[in-house]
Amino acid sequence: MRKIFKLILNLVPRPLLIRLSYFIKPVLAFFLKGKTFTDPIDGKSFKTFLPYGYGTQRNNVLSPSTLSLERHRLLWLYLKNETNFFSDDELKVLHFAPEQAYYKRFRKLKNLDYTTTDLESPLADIKADICNLPFKDNSYDVILCNHVLEHIPDDTKAMQELYRVLKPRGMAILQIPQDLNRETTFEDDNITDKKERAKIFGQYDHVRIYGLDYFKKLRSIGFRVDEIDYMAKLSTKDIDKYCLSSKEIIPVCYK
Repeated sequence: MRKIFKLILNLVPRPLLIRLSYFIKPVLAFFLKGKTFTDPIDGKSFKTFLPYGYGTQRNNVLSPSTLSLERHRLLWLYLKNETNFFSDDELKVLHFAPEQAYYKRFRKLKNLDYTTTDLESPLADIKADICNLPFKDNSYDVILCNHVLEHIPDDTKAMQELYRVLKPRGMAILQIPQDLNRETTFEDDNITDKKERAKIFGQYDHVRIYGLDYFKKLRSIGFRVDEIDYMAKLSTKDIDKYCLSSKEIIPVCYK
């Protein structure tokens, strides 16, 4: 089953994969159910999670029920335990490239005025270019934009647009794949081979690998940035139980 799953991930385009997953998830959840690991998003437990990754695969990281990865589960715990996202507070939310693990759950929250956007995702309410958003200034209380900016050639323009449509005192969570051992961000348009790009940037369609200077760049746009190491607040037991990674800093940005 693992080999078949790996083949599907490598060959099937992501929009089609999203549609197929509605049929695949119940089968995976049934065969892998157990008590060793728990997905905090839906509370279901399994004997193992699935492998995931383009090129080099990480073992035991993809939840069979929600298809969440480590970063999704960590962000869910942060939003639930540390913010008013799941409270009775009314929030206008803009969600870029909405993750399937969140989509239906966020849509059902009565306190959220919830809009999704992307150029290609079938889950997007509005098809839009992140560098030229069709939204008014100061429109949203919360912006979720996770693992998107590494795909955008002009990430400065994208950050400026995110800042523009965020309300004063609003919160934007702008997660990216980040090498915490790298001081400066690296990109090179001359690397065109897909395998080489996947090796260097983590995925063939990534245009850069962010370093620690990512936070500085966000601040240069105007954001106030809190670098949240939420793993430090969790017990080793919970980290193992939820299959979380210790290499994720959540950039929580305010206007």
